[in-house]
Amino acid sequence: MHPCRDLHLHRAVSASALLLFSASIILSAVPAARAQQETEHEEEFSYSLDAENGPAHWGEIKEEWSACGKGEIQSPIDLAGPRVTLVRRLGHLNHSYAPANASIVNRGHDIMVRFEGDAGSVSIDGTAYHLRQLHWHAPTEHSVNGRRYDMELHMVHQSAQGKAAVIGVLYEIGARDALLHKLEPYLEMIAKQRDRQEKVGVVDARGARGRASVYYRYVGSLTTPPCTQGVIWTIVKRVRTVSKHQLELLREAVHDEMEKNARPRQELNSRDISMFWPIQHNRN
Repeated sequence: MHPCRDLHLHRAVSASALLLFSASIILSAVPAARAQQETEHEEEFSYSLDAENGPAHWGEIKEEWSACGKGEIQSPIDLAGPRVTLVRRLGHLNHSYAPANASIVNRGHDIMVRFEGDAGSVSIDGTAYHLRQLHWHAPTEHSVNGRRYDMELHMVHQSAQGKAAVIGVLYEIGARDALLHKLEPYLEMIAKQRDRQEKVGVVDARGARGRASVYYRYVGSLTTPPCTQGVIWTIVKRVRTVSKHQLELLREAVHDEMEKNARPRQELNSRDISMFWPIQHNRN
């Protein structure tokens, strides 16, 4: 893909300004730190499209989950070329991750790695968002020009003010993933035991993020209840690989017996999607 294809370069400056302005308005409206945290009680909702507590009904289960049904800037979305604008002023992802102690938790519909120490942070528009946890969805929740890949990693960050920023990394079946390879013995230990957690020692998030520099940026929501809006999303363009065994292990470890734990795509509505692509080279 050439960086100029399907991108509206003449809209770059205005799109960047609009994105930053929209983010500031939306984020200022989020009332409390816990509002941008996912629910820990995942047995209360389902990913089954036909279930009474499935994605189409999440907003009806609890009043505080109403954004799942009524929100106008929900996630995930399709990162479609015609809606993407190249915005170089976004700059490189400025992160300072560090190895930290962590635990692995079976939350029922997904597996989460929760950091117990300081795992570092990423800086967005001058604000530090500290890395709190990692979890996986299969298939990917976000799609690129209509295509969904095999797995998506979410690196969930939180600022001192309680605002959320998530970095998403897409995967397709191929060579094994080094981070998941380290976690495989622990995945087997917590398999099919909801709320079971085990200490895994030191986890280095730098291996999860990778070195890719091209990314998409937009403002959306959490992809699980309460679907809180105002989340800054960064989706890394480069698609990484995960082995079929690792993907199966992640899904078999949870108790829900569903093949998928990905929310359906949401309407983009009037939002813009920005992309950062470094000037100095054309590699992703």
